[in-house]
Amino acid sequence: MKGPEDFDYPVDTKGLGPLRTYPPNPQVPPPGPRPSCRCLVEGLPLLHGEEQDTSCEAWQVVLENIELAVKEGQEEFNPLIGLAGSERHLVITLPESIERLVNVRKLFLYASHLVRIPPQIAGMRSLSVLDVYTSESLHFLPYEITRCKNLDRSRASTRVLYGNHKYRPPFPDLTSSENLPAFAQLTPSSCSVCQAPLDPARVVRRWITLDVGTDAFPLLVNACSSACIEALPTPAANYVQVPHESGLGVQQPLPSDYFARARLAPGE
Repeated sequence: MKGPEDFDYPVDTKGLGPLRTYPPNPQVPPPGPRPSCRCLVEGLPLLHGEEQDTSCEAWQVVLENIELAVKEGQEEFNPLIGLAGSERHLVITLPESIERLVNVRKLFLYASHLVRIPPQIAGMRSLSVLDVYTSESLHFLPYEITRCKNLDRSRASTRVLYGNHKYRPPFPDLTSSENLPAFAQLTPSSCSVCQAPLDPARVVRRWITLDVGTDAFPLLVNACSSACIEALPTPAANYVQVPHESGLGVQQPLPSDYFARARLAPGE
């Protein structure tokens, strides 16, 4: 059995819960303003529909970072390295070329301004550590991340995730026309489940919360059929136990946060 000295990250040795390992915070915080988002405190949230400006210099830096990582076979990767504080907020997603990062084991996105991660992350077959801590606008991951079979460690800001166990904020309504601008950014070319070609006009979308790494992440599924939805795995314990379209009509388990729980169940 491994002891604390065998891990390259700090380990919980107090016996207060499951063994979890965490990437250390940078000694110097990333430059620029701290990420912030009020999606989950203003009622039913909408999906982020912002388009990435692919002409900005910051995007070019990210592309170059990926090319260098591929060329050098890097195993630890931060795509935002080298960006000035005034540039970091300009990068709100990652290029599809991340699928070429087949050697990367550790992906660091600490305090990023990302609002989504592309489904091409499925190509990062060596990925074992994902750090998106304090990425305040990143509320979910693509279902395709479940193809990263080596991913066994993660770190996220739980309170910014849709349906998180602390506060149970609602998920965006996948049937709402208000989310159409976001679907234009989020719909992949192939089914999230079976990888068959996907007709954008016939996408079956669902939310599902699964254990990914050491966190329960809400995942967005873009499927080609109801059969693919039926083939999805059982959701994580203590979360909605079926794939769902959400909105305010979906009943979630009570939150673990005492005060949030009291508001939802005052008689308990």
